[in-house]
Amino acid sequence: MNINIFTKTLSNIRQNWLIPAFVIRSYTKPVAAAGGAKQKKKPGKLGPIMEKKEIPVETDVNKLLNYVCGSNILKTGQDIKLKPDSEYPDWLWSLNVDRIIPLDEMNPETKQYWRRIRKHALRRNNQLRKLRKF
Repeated sequence: MNINIFTKTLSNIRQNWLIPAFVIRSYTKPVAAAGGAKQKKKPGKLGPIMEKKEIPVETDVNKLLNYVCGSNILKTGQDIKLKPDSEYPDWLWSLNVDRIIPLDEMNPETKQYWRRIRKHALRRNNQLRKLRKF
């Protein structure tokens, strides 16, 4: 009987004196500040976030007509100067830059034709593979 009273009083002491009335947990994130204030982001596992650099746009008309702007990637030097059209090869002026040639108009004996066929087949197979249930 004395043991039963002793255990009850011991449990009462534990509840009232040893354990505080409120417990502060520190495993949750703090609530964001009111008023929409942004907090500074920490860098992720891949390293710090790179900020975008704005590249200045050339506005000098004379330079745009005579030089290939942006061709110089070194700190020193100048952009490449444009030459007259007669100094460039003839095939340069016959390149197709307007549209993609449809498959029907391509010659089946060329490498480009078969590369395009292979590319279409790979895309089709990938689309069919996405439709699988498992």
